[in-house]
Amino acid sequence: MSKSGSGGSFFAFIFGVITGGVLGILFAPDKGTNTRDRLSYRLDKYRNRLEDLIEDLVESGDKVENEAKSEGEKIIKDAKNKAEKLLDDVNGLIDQIKKN
Repeated sequence: MSKSGSGGSFFAFIFGVITGGVLGILFAPDKGTNTRDRLSYRLDKYRNRLEDLIEDLVESGDKVENEAKSEGEKIIKDAKNKAEKLLDDVNGLIDQIKKN
């Protein structure tokens, strides 16, 4: 398996965890305001983790050299784009929750 394939699997797993958590909370037998507050808090935590992941990926990309550097930069760019998309999805969910 290529490195980019395993990176995609990682982000698919993270997205699955987030989606599962959101659905589990949405269907939990609790008041809507409590559920939205709890979901908003958890999504904020996920957003912070994703921002840290993006920062770590960018910083680690600065350490790679020559040919390995260019390959590493491609992987980091791809991972960063995926993490930013997940971050956008989390922010969208937070906005939807706050509107309700």
